[in-house]
Parts: sequence; structure tokens; C-alpha cells
Amino acid sequence: MELAEAVRSVAAVPPSAIPVMDPGVSTAREAMSFRGRREPEDAAELETGRIVSRYVGRFTLESGTVLPDLVVAYRHDGVPIGEGRQILVVHALTGSADAAGDWWAPLVGPGQVLDTDKFGVLCVNLLGSRYGTTGPISRNPETGKPYGRHFPRVTVRDQARAQWRLLDALGLSKLALAVGGSLGGMVAQEVALERPGEISRVVSIAAPARIGQLAVGWNHIQLEMVDRLGLAGLDLARQLAMTTYRSEIDFELRFADHAETDGTPAVVSYLRHQGRKLLDRFDADTYRALVRAMDSHDIGRGRGGVVDALRRLAAYGTRLTGVGIEGDILYGTNQVCDLVEAATAAGMDAAYREIKSDKGHDAFLVEWAQLSAILGEALK
Repeated sequence: MELAEAVRSVAAVPPSAIPVMDPGVSTAREAMSFRGRREPEDAAELETGRIVSRYVGRFTLESGTVLPDLVVAYRHDGVPIGEGRQILVVHALTGSADAAGDWWAPLVGPGQVLDTDKFGVLCVNLLGSRYGTTGPISRNPETGKPYGRHFPRVTVRDQARAQWRLLDALGLSKLALAVGGSLGGMVAQEVALERPGEISRVVSIAAPARIGQLAVGWNHIQLEMVDRLGLAGLDLARQLAMTTYRSEIDFELRFADHAETDGTPAVVSYLRHQGRKLLDRFDADTYRALVRAMDSHDIGRGRGGVVDALRRLAAYGTRLTGVGIEGDILYGTNQVCDLVEAATAAGMDAAYREIKSDKGHDAFLVEWAQLSAILGEALK
């Protein structure tokens, strides 16, 4: 199928035929309306084991724009807040707060490395996302309609500050660990820098101190597709993104010499499938908001550079583990090494670890044994 034909086939799907909920977040669907709002709860009434939303009030973005009614969705599992050490897990671009029940389930739970018999584990849906936290699908109080593409631009720092706003509402002031991969790793860095004395250890996986220019270029192409072609562009943007999330070795091993009965290369069928899957659970405006947030990432911005920024963490004894992934073409190991070297220069207790994998960037979602070893070391 030619590109133009593919675009027409996707564009022909009416928006009403595209489900707006994530089929992988069943607990979220049961627990809340994604566009809804709940009144504040007492911190002692923390719900566990399912995704819930919390109204946290007026929130001012870095730009000065005010969100009058910020709602944040989260899931907390394990040891209650105030009764033991707490861990913050931050999701990546199109993820949700359901780390324990979905995308990091092999790592979170009784007897797992993030052992919910020993720790409390909190995962928060990012500001600008669509799985319970205020974002483009939320109602704009000024118009009574969803924000859509008029949702104000947010940064990684805004996303980190929104996480702290929720933590404050829950009565959580100290974290034993903040961990995330890709965009989640960027946010974890900023969560630590927002309150340098409140986090013992940061584990930043496949995430640099500032976004690389090749990644900015890929993001630009994806957003051009979305802006010009709408849903068809979102489909194609996801297909392009998938080629950066995996590795050359992975694609060769999985797809070389394989084709569909009609002669379509297997890799093409795979990419088309991934594009359609995203359309089943995401929307163009949210994708745009989150990609633009990622483009803002630079921990040295306004802080005198990366090393000076990290001196803020060194002053409080915060430790850092930077985790690179072999074969990652999106945020390569050299970018993670640069983060660790800057942290060491700043006086931090910093270490570099590397995941050996043929899966590329997405290894942080599949290499469970290596991730367990790295996180276990960080929690000692």
C-alpha cells in the first residue's frame, strides 16, 4: 500500500469509532471518569491498588498560564504513606499511572524488586496526558469544551511540579527513590531538582540531562505528521516512533525474510499494527502536548548549566544512577554517560549502569532481570 493510500485509509475512520480510553488501564476505567473531577480527600484516606483521581486546585505553569482546576490521577500500592519508605515511578510518553498493574507489573508487587510488602509505590499520570490527569481532553472551564489543541504548552518541569502537588496533597514529603524511563526519566530528574533535599536516589533510565537534537528532529517530523494529517498523522507518527524505540538487530531478528501472504514485508505489517493500536487509545492533541513537553527537557536551563544544576542535588547527598541501553538510537548510551559524568563533576554519588539488550530504547519495558538487579542495587 502506498503512503497516500495508507493516509486515506486511516483518515476514513471517523473519530467516533476511536475509543478514547486505554484498554490496558481497566482499573482506571472502573475507578474514575477520565474527564471527571473528585473533591479533595483527607490524606489519610489514600486509596491503594487502583487508579484514582485527585483535585489539587489552581496550578500555574512555567509560562505563567494558569490551570484553574488541576486534577491528577495516580495509583499507590503497598506500605501506606507515613508508615514506610515510598518510591515514585514515572511513566513514559503514552503510559499511564498503572505501573503496578500494567507496564511495570513484573517489577512492582509483593516479592518483586519494588516490593510492596516493604515499600509504598506511587505512579502518577503526567500533566498533559489523558489517563486521568488534566490534559487536552479535559474540559476547559472557560469554554465548557475540551481544551483540544488549545491546551497550554507544558514542560517537563511543569510535569515534575504537578507530581509534587499531588505528593503534597497526599502528605508525602520524602522519597526513597524516583525512577522512570525515557520521558519518565526526564521527569524523575526534575522531580529531584524541584526539591533537592527530599529524594534519596534517582534512577534515570534511557534519559539524558537535556534532550538530544536527533530526538528533537524525530519529534518534529512526528508533530508535522499529526498537524497536517490529524488521526492519519498520529498513526504514521507512531510508526516512525517505533523505529526509534527498537534496534536494528531486533528488527533484523524479528522480520528479515518474513512477509505476509500478499507479499507485504512483516516489518511493514508490524508498524501498521502499532499505529492502529495507538489510535485505539490515544488522541492527536495529547500526543502533541507530551512530545512538546519532552522537547523542553534541559535540567541546566536557567540553573547555570547541567553541572551547576546537579550541584543542588549533591549538596543534599542525593545519589544518581544513570542507566543506558545498548543499541538505543533515541537516547544513546553516550547521552546517559554525559549525565553521569556531569553528576560526578557536581560532586554527586553517581553511577552508570547499562542494560544489555537487542531491544533498543524499549528495553526498559522488557528486560526485567536486568532492571531488577539495577533497582535492587539502588535501594540498598
